[in-house]
Amino acid sequence: MPSTNNLHITRHQNYPNRPTIIFLHDSLGCIQLWRNFPEKLGNLTQCNVLVYDRQGYGQAAPFTHPERDNTYLEKEADVLHHLLQTTGIQKAILFGHSDGGSIALIAAAKYPKQIIGIVTEGAHIFVEEETLNGIREAVKTYQTTDLKIRLTKYHGNKTEAVFQAWAHTWLTPQFRTWNIENFLPQIQCFSLIIQGENDEYGTLAQVAGIVNQTTGKATSFIIPNVGHTPHKEAPELVLEKAAAFIKGLL
Repeated sequence: MPSTNNLHITRHQNYPNRPTIIFLHDSLGCIQLWRNFPEKLGNLTQCNVLVYDRQGYGQAAPFTHPERDNTYLEKEADVLHHLLQTTGIQKAILFGHSDGGSIALIAAAKYPKQIIGIVTEGAHIFVEEETLNGIREAVKTYQTTDLKIRLTKYHGNKTEAVFQAWAHTWLTPQFRTWNIENFLPQIQCFSLIIQGENDEYGTLAQVAGIVNQTTGKATSFIIPNVGHTPHKEAPELVLEKAAAFIKGLL
């Protein structure tokens, strides 16, 4: 049984009887790196907000097992489901960035009962050479710049484990076959699939793959001149589009 004891959770419950937007961070992310974006989207939509650090990240407990296999994102979707059960959230909207977007897709497929809609940014459903090239560049940056120091501000002494859990896993030969397309036809809820046109970790084939394979209606939103982090690079655009999508669900 997945445990939520190792997570670090922040909630803003300002709107009784309204849905909760759950924010799922990326592979180097945490609660703090979302800044005030979750609260802004919650206020725009009059929804409650739950943001959490997955185990190993931010202020959560360290990884129990830093080594990952090809099912690590599915395991995180199982943890999310357990979190929904333990918090008693009946109506959830998932907002996932990068790894968090992939987790949102898997969770919506496996656990549709409480999930009424999903928003993804830069989600992956398969491994592309562009993804691997982007990670190789990130490894160089980590080794040659102050990136590790900047990440340490958020992850503390877990920083090295966080970075290696991402970079090492994705660059192993066995991860090349990772693919979650089999989950997509099981997604019944509506989804908004956001990607920056200049995303350094994936092509628009990721977006097309999601939009063309979900059973529930999926809408793409491609943002010009933006990379892998639309909510940071074009916050007002993403807030406006995501808020309109969420209001349409309610």
